[in-house]
Amino acid sequence: MNYNQSASERFRGMLQVQPALWMLILVNVGVWFLLALVKTGGFLAHPAGTEGEQLWLDMILGWVAVPASIPVLMLKPWTLITYMFVQESFWHLFFNLIWLYWFGKIFMEFMPGRKIVTLYFIGGIAGALTFILSYNAFPVFHDTLQFSTTIGSSASVLAITVATAVLVPAYTVNFLFIGPVKIKYIALFTVILDVLMIRSGNAGGHFAHIGGAISGALYILFIRNNVGQMLGFSYLKSLNLNPFKRKPMRRVHTTNKPLTDEEFNIMKAAKQKKIDHILDKISRSGYTSLSSEEKDLLFKSSKNQ
Repeated sequence: MNYNQSASERFRGMLQVQPALWMLILVNVGVWFLLALVKTGGFLAHPAGTEGEQLWLDMILGWVAVPASIPVLMLKPWTLITYMFVQESFWHLFFNLIWLYWFGKIFMEFMPGRKIVTLYFIGGIAGALTFILSYNAFPVFHDTLQFSTTIGSSASVLAITVATAVLVPAYTVNFLFIGPVKIKYIALFTVILDVLMIRSGNAGGHFAHIGGAISGALYILFIRNNVGQMLGFSYLKSLNLNPFKRKPMRRVHTTNKPLTDEEFNIMKAAKQKKIDHILDKISRSGYTSLSSEEKDLLFKSSKNQ
């Protein structure tokens, strides 16, 4: 990282390197901010003690939250999309976006950036449909069916989490106080926890999470098993969906002579100079201005940090 850059330059660089991921994050933050303004306006416009901010918020949520009732859904079909960008509380937003950022970065190491947007929508819609199906299928929800709704990006985030775990199950992340953990175990623990929490007060939300998780796994299996190619989706042939598959090894002739400390430091300084040049180029002209060699060097450097 070039520490001579300003904070705004670094942020623009991140936007250019991972535009799809940051677009999803910024849309979620923007919607939360607008809802916060709605609550503030309601608070200021009503007498004290009338909870005017909640009245205004409920009115807005009535138009963006996905309903469990199918007849109500038929009147507001757009809610299948809008609900997945809406978080009412700050902490709901915060933890969803932290999870989205962590797993989104890993997902984009192995898949084209635009695919994270596709998967976000697939997971959100699958979560909404699972929520609706569960509320119409299980008797325990019949008394609250007509009034139940759900919001949140959790189903979309779980789709990306599980898809990443299916794509690269051996990928390891380090947790404070725990150490290295393979992401397949993180995803499995998350799904099991949602199943166990169905009896809690947010059963509909947990059903939505499960639907999103299932869609994420199916998305990767669908592509990896060439189902898409058989159906005519020819673009799938170009995707690298087995990132841990070994490539044929080339026989090279090398010497086993170790580098001296001076030689190692010279090589390290030269590499860092190249990285700084690439980061400066991103801040001036954008990520798309990099050559394939520069992108490859930046990617390898980020993995070794």
